Amino acid sequence: MATVMEKSRGHLGEVTSYFLRLGLLGFGGPVALVGQMERELVDQRGWLGKEQMREAIAICQSLPGPLAIQVGIYISYLRAGFWGAWAGGWAFIFPNFIIVAALGALYIHLGDLKPVTAIFYGVSPAVIALILHSCYRLAKLGMEDWLQWMIAAVCLAITVILQAEVAWLFLGAGAIGILHYGNLLRQRPPATTAALAAPAAAAAAPLAPVASASTLGKLLLFFLKAGSLTFGSGLVIVPFLEQGLVQQYGWLDERQFLIAVAIGMISPGPVVITATFVGYLVAGFWGSLVSTVGIFLPSFILVLVAAPILARHRQNPNVQGFVKGAYAAAIGTILGACILLGRIAIGDWLTILIGLSSLGVLFRWKISNPLLIAATAVIGLIAFPLLQPGWVMVK
Repeated sequence: MATVMEKSRGHLGEVTSYFLRLGLLGFGGPVALVGQMERELVDQRGWLGKEQMREAIAICQSLPGPLAIQVGIYISYLRAGFWGAWAGGWAFIFPNFIIVAALGALYIHLGDLKPVTAIFYGVSPAVIALILHSCYRLAKLGMEDWLQWMIAAVCLAITVILQAEVAWLFLGAGAIGILHYGNLLRQRPPATTAALAAPAAAAAAPLAPVASASTLGKLLLFFLKAGSLTFGSGLVIVPFLEQGLVQQYGWLDERQFLIAVAIGMISPGPVVITATFVGYLVAGFWGSLVSTVGIFLPSFILVLVAAPILARHRQNPNVQGFVKGAYAAAIGTILGACILLGRIAIGDWLTILIGLSSLGVLFRWKISNPLLIAATAVIGLIAFPLLQPGWVMVK
């Protein structure tokens, strides 16, 4: 036992240093980050075997939350135990937190300048294209039959027309998935299904409007909820945040929200780091800190509590049914968010051209997100003073 503990402590430093580096230099989205981990930790360092890596990916894909972070937490747990999971996970997040919080501070001081408005005039339609392209890749990966597409269509319509609570869309879609794909109607559900449903029910509990009088308390509860329900991809946070931050609380306007999404997409690490930028805009440094803790804390809890259960029972048809239904809801809400945000990002012939061209480039070539954002930022800087689009200034 002592030898195991010493080995775990010895691995703590290497886990922390590796994920600090990956968090600082890891661009390319969840698929690229997970691929990099597989190359470096399986093939080069031999921290785990190929079968263990495949198992880690499959388990984390079945949980809500950002895939790359959760795979990192799971690998850290396998390598260095319980405390290794916390050390590796927060080391992965820390560089990105510093970068995005600093960008939030810069935006607070420079956001009213015309060059900043010009940059995001060009960038905003490219962000819509990036979200659509990512949604296409997610649909190819996980949409399998007519029911999932029907769920996606209903969630799209509800998101656009009613702007309903995304949390209940996911839970409802998951329930439909259990009924259709699972064996709930054919036999009594196994105890494991109830155990796995518990984290989802617990995640839904803070959703009731018991917001603290403090803005920091509201931010923490809001992002805890978001981190518990981002099934399918970190992009699922986009419609959730748009409804909460813009429609419900009014903390941001639509253009500020698009800027926050752009920051999340061009910075290293997962898209959900958008929460850090949003938190800074709402309540300064402490707002960014509590928002970051809120969005990522559910991932640690789910990986350390629910992942061992899923590792044993992820072939359970009821578990698989819930995941399929929630995944379809993710596709629908992302597409709905694109429509809502597109009304703000696209308002003239040039933004239409930027959006369509960006989409074409993403499908034709494997261009990186930062490069696309940089190119469209330059277009915005050049075109904005020439065209002077008045609609951009409308809140």
